[in-house]
Amino acid sequence: MRDWLVEIRGPKSQYKVAEEIGIAQSTYASIETGSRRPSVEMAKRIGKAMGFEWTRFYEGA
Repeated sequence: MRDWLVEIRGPKSQYKVAEEIGIAQSTYASIETGSRRPSVEMAKRIGKAMGFEWTRFYEGA
């Protein structure tokens, strides 16, 4: 589980975040739970939409 991602998302729904970055809610949910690692392109889109550095997905990998 990427608790840090859930915390950054705050009260915004997974659906809303997924809609903003152009992916399915189920895809975003898989990224948030950690069962799926986003591509670099996807990480950049998520980071930009939510206001954090996209490389955070790859820290400690």
